[in-house]
Amino acid sequence: MSAVPKRKYTLEEYFDLERKSDARLEYWDGEIFDMSGVDPDHDQIESNLHLRLRLQLEGKPCRVYLANTRIMVPSLPPYRYGDLSALCGEAQYEKIGGIRTLVNPQLIIEVLSDSTEAYDRGDKFSYYKSIPSFCEYLLIAQHRPHVTHYLKQADGRWLQTEYNQLADVVQLVSLDCALTLQEIYEQVRFGETPPHPHLRPLA
Repeated sequence: MSAVPKRKYTLEEYFDLERKSDARLEYWDGEIFDMSGVDPDHDQIESNLHLRLRLQLEGKPCRVYLANTRIMVPSLPPYRYGDLSALCGEAQYEKIGGIRTLVNPQLIIEVLSDSTEAYDRGDKFSYYKSIPSFCEYLLIAQHRPHVTHYLKQADGRWLQTEYNQLADVVQLVSLDCALTLQEIYEQVRFGETPPHPHLRPLA
């Protein structure tokens, strides 16, 4: 992860940049990170997920959000970006810096890369846990068939399940639907590991 060097931004400066930019910019302790830019496999996986979830949730009071949706994270303000997020029921938003931000996601999905995997599995997951409605987390490897599914239990513990066969079925409890790894990885070719531009410094 690369940060803007030798410059500390105020929240007001960050919000002004966010409103004027088409990029996904995240703010951490005075630094701004550009979350934009994905390779074709990452984009294909996101597209597959969005399509399959939208088809299964059609007619239900549920909604699936793409990567540009801001998610309010109480323990790491002001907000983060997941690769996808979803919920069933009424969506709630809060304006932060004049920008509408989703307050109550139930499911958050991250597509992993070498540069983001440790963070997505560790600190970012911990931050997401501060969202009261958050109860399901899906981590999807990009260059091999592997999915990690976390489901929050009634006692607050998180149950972890791993999937690594294309025929495996991931049950998404919060949305009452399911995805096979074959559907998730449709049109994705394995075997090459190109450089991943998911995180890059703001120019």
